[in-house]
Amino acid sequence: MPQEVLRVSVLALRRPPVTRWGTGELRPIAVLPQEPDAAAHTLLRSEDGVETWYLGGRDLVLYSGDTGHHLDNLRAQRPSIWVAMRGQDPKRAEIVDVTADPYEGEGYASDLDLVVEAVPMPEAIRARVADFVAAHHVEIPFKKRKRLPVDPNAMTARAPRVLQPDDKWVNAPRKR
Repeated sequence: MPQEVLRVSVLALRRPPVTRWGTGELRPIAVLPQEPDAAAHTLLRSEDGVETWYLGGRDLVLYSGDTGHHLDNLRAQRPSIWVAMRGQDPKRAEIVDVTADPYEGEGYASDLDLVVEAVPMPEAIRARVADFVAAHHVEIPFKKRKRLPVDPNAMTARAPRVLQPDDKWVNAPRKR
């Protein structure tokens, strides 16, 4: 199965708590099409308690079997990249996955341990995804299956509708 691997970087925003009992919130805000020279888990900017962090790089893998999903994403009003991460401490947050497949991103959203965010797809990544889809997409026509008619009088190897007395659990010998 043909695939293409794009290396991307993830930026996250950490907001201060709203109340004194709350904790701060760390959410992905952007994906960069290349990795910077900075080390992972680096604070890039802090202004009025709002911090921007570089969480690290991750591989965005495009599979030829998912080109229909990528095409749906590219045709959307706002093409996105889904970032799934675990943890709220920016120094230890783990990027679980980065995907351009909207259905895979939706699947990650059902995991309560993950923070999943759809961030805008940069133009450079959008062009690479579009090239990959153009090279590998095969349109599969929809075929509706038709049910075969069933003859109720035909002798088939089906289980009997009524169990025989020897097949019932009531008559089974009990172990003592």
